[in-house]
Amino acid sequence: MSEPTRIPAPDGVAPAAAYTHVVIGTGRFVAISGQLPLDEHGELVGEGDPAAQARQVFENLRRCLAAAGATFDDVVKLTFFVTDMAHMPAIRAARAAHIPDDRLPAASAVQVAALVRPEFLMEIEAYAVVG
Repeated sequence: MSEPTRIPAPDGVAPAAAYTHVVIGTGRFVAISGQLPLDEHGELVGEGDPAAQARQVFENLRRCLAAAGATFDDVVKLTFFVTDMAHMPAIRAARAAHIPDDRLPAASAVQVAALVRPEFLMEIEAYAVVG
């Protein structure tokens, strides 16, 4: 596998605290649709609990990446859709369980008015490059 190149702070750009500004990869592009806090039976995990929902979403991302022959090491971009920015610490904690700080991908966080069902607090999508 090829190793993605991470540029945490390009010249003239302030360093980011919780993501990498630029990630460059060579290989097969993998797009993972936004994952929701549903278990393998389609049941909600963690109603009203952002930490439990974040853990389930990252587990779903892990499984989707594995299906594509990828791991979190191959992720070059994450996009977080949250109903409340107050959920970001829970998301960062779940992310830290899968991605070490020195391998952070590029990222965007967007607060949305609603997701497909009102009990969902977040949806996270991923892009990976597999060498």
